[in-house]
Amino acid sequence: MKPRQFSIFLAPPRLGWPQGARVQCRDWWRSLLALSGITYMLLSTGYGGESAHEGADAASGQQVFNNVCRTCHTTREGDNRLGPHLYKIIGRKAGSLPDYGYSTAMKGADLVWDEEKLERFIANPDALVPGNSMKPYGGLASADDRARIVSFLRSVASGQ
Repeated sequence: MKPRQFSIFLAPPRLGWPQGARVQCRDWWRSLLALSGITYMLLSTGYGGESAHEGADAASGQQVFNNVCRTCHTTREGDNRLGPHLYKIIGRKAGSLPDYGYSTAMKGADLVWDEEKLERFIANPDALVPGNSMKPYGGLASADDRARIVSFLRSVASGQ
């Protein structure tokens, strides 16, 4: 038994339908299956989607933040504890919150927090701002964990 054959017209209707311009397509279901798979991958947020990856980083970053930073810091605006709140820290001048008593070293640090400076500070606070009062915290060795924390802080600032 021969497989069914379907006709596909190649000419646009405005030029008419020429009689000899047909192509026989035997395994149309394979093409349909491949096209469906490609469409699914392109529309799926998990396939190559940066937003899904960032969401996962922010979620795992919150867990790392909770384990490493939450003892002294929060991400709620105005909620200062032993350390200042970190809400919208990216883009903020170091030592600039009016309602927190920073160390002299942090007040005198002439820097604005960006992702690179935050990662360096989380790795080794004394290297970036000598004389800060982040004792006994000595830094976080894992580059992956530091990147997760920075991703989490960025997501908190953007409200995601």
